[in-house]
Amino acid sequence: MGTEGANARLIAGRYRLDAKLGRGGMGIVWRATDQLLGRNVAVKEVALDPALSEEEARHQRERTLREARAAAQLKHPHIIVVHDIVEDGELPYIVMELVEGGSLADRLSRTGPVDVAEAARIGIALIGALRTAHAAGVLHRDIKPANVLLEAPGGRPVLTDFGIAQVSGATTLTTTGSFVGSPEYTAPERMSGQTPAGPEADLWSLGALLCAALSGTSPFRRDSLGGILHAVVFDEIRPPEACGPLLPVVRGLLERDPAGRLGAERAEQMLRACAEAAPYTPTRTAPAAPAAPSPVPRAPAAPAPSTPVPHGPTRPGAAEVSAPTPVSAPVPAPVPAAAPASGPGKRRPGAALIAALLVAAIAGAGVSAALLTADGERGGRTSTSGAAGQPSAPASAGDGGRTDTVSPSSDDRPAPAGYHVVTDPEGFSLAVPLGFTRKVEGPRIFYMSPGETFRIGIRIAEPESGGPLAVHQRAHAKGPGTNPGYRDAEVEVTSRNGRPGALWLFTWDGFSPAEGPRHTRDLCWEENGRLYDVWVSSPVRQADEARGYFDTAVSTFTRTGG
Repeated sequence: MGTEGANARLIAGRYRLDAKLGRGGMGIVWRATDQLLGRNVAVKEVALDPALSEEEARHQRERTLREARAAAQLKHPHIIVVHDIVEDGELPYIVMELVEGGSLADRLSRTGPVDVAEAARIGIALIGALRTAHAAGVLHRDIKPANVLLEAPGGRPVLTDFGIAQVSGATTLTTTGSFVGSPEYTAPERMSGQTPAGPEADLWSLGALLCAALSGTSPFRRDSLGGILHAVVFDEIRPPEACGPLLPVVRGLLERDPAGRLGAERAEQMLRACAEAAPYTPTRTAPAAPAAPSPVPRAPAAPAPSTPVPHGPTRPGAAEVSAPTPVSAPVPAPVPAAAPASGPGKRRPGAALIAALLVAAIAGAGVSAALLTADGERGGRTSTSGAAGQPSAPASAGDGGRTDTVSPSSDDRPAPAGYHVVTDPEGFSLAVPLGFTRKVEGPRIFYMSPGETFRIGIRIAEPESGGPLAVHQRAHAKGPGTNPGYRDAEVEVTSRNGRPGALWLFTWDGFSPAEGPRHTRDLCWEENGRLYDVWVSSPVRQADEARGYFDTAVSTFTRTGG
């Protein structure tokens, strides 16, 4: 849905914003037209909360400028090209090369894991990009599938989003003792924060990305932030068996000791050998199912995380609930660490810091929400509200009605970049994206994006017989009657905060042809004598973006009532 025509926005008198491509941790990315040169470009618009103080707004603008400067100095066919940076209405906009085609995360969500040859090809491209960046003194610090674009046609991998890049010699904008990035792809030395992380940290992230490309998910994915931190720092590392001939490369990149980690040059040589042995074929008839994992030697043993048990109709590749991807977590004040132990997998300096993080993360949702801070930034401090109206369609987990709005109070707790924490009058708080407005429909509370493209729903009720699993199974049985075109549905057993839960996934047609097909992800769990239900509904084509909203809502959800 573009904005072409009379209502299209013109930035700096030159760049016309034509259509929204997606939302990232720092703002909105638009497809745009450079009217001076007559070419298509991508424009990144920073989402500044109007409630930010002057200092906070300056901080976020500087961070945007840093992204542009870090990427603009890099010239490589697999690094996004930055054309320009402009300011309009005191907001900065980054003008970049437009890469037609989705991200690697989109590809994995749409068609499943890639084969070994394609993973090797992607790995070679990214290593080339990282070698160029590292030679210029730039660390990316957020290598993950969502930040790798695959150009169509041809599938050229392009590394993008240098939003948290660190440039040698530049003043860091992060708070002392904190890290930013995506925990499932963050190196253990960056999590400890006790020593400056170098280029080796980006290579660790590449190893996790290769695992995700070959199996569909990071080997460190767990159902909570605390679980992810523990998996990265302590758990036995189990690359998927689907790595096949790439297993030595992945093992080398996922070496916990940076000094013993596989270097970029050697990793590239090994990937090229694999690529030559298995020529790349760009088309696949079906996604490969992830096989049983193979452990990495020398890592400390730990119980494997429980796997969701599917119930009812299932779809291949359904993912369990996880902590949000784009987060920045502050590390607690330094705690005396134990003396270094020899050998990979042993506790190293900084292990006590991680232990403190884990205690805080596992203690409860309220503490976990405080961990999900974005580079020292804070959420908004004003209420959100929307226009009043009347219901125009039946409500279900897939959608919300349009009734009178109620303004929640805002919360001073930190929130991920692009979000703020709201305290709802119904007795809960959670982080929602900036610009989302609250609406009420019966017992359901909704936070909706402009135009209601994305809908975050919350319902609190009395426990029902059979618990969360039975609740979702009954809803699944009624699905065809409550959600038009109900299909591709499944109910899985999961948990939240150690308590039994159920995850319901389904696709449906929306309430009107104009809406088009939608996807819903719905988590239900029972806690302290109440039944909680949190879900996100979005257009099918934007399900990956909606997953981020869902993960953040679930991870930051906290009871505030009695």
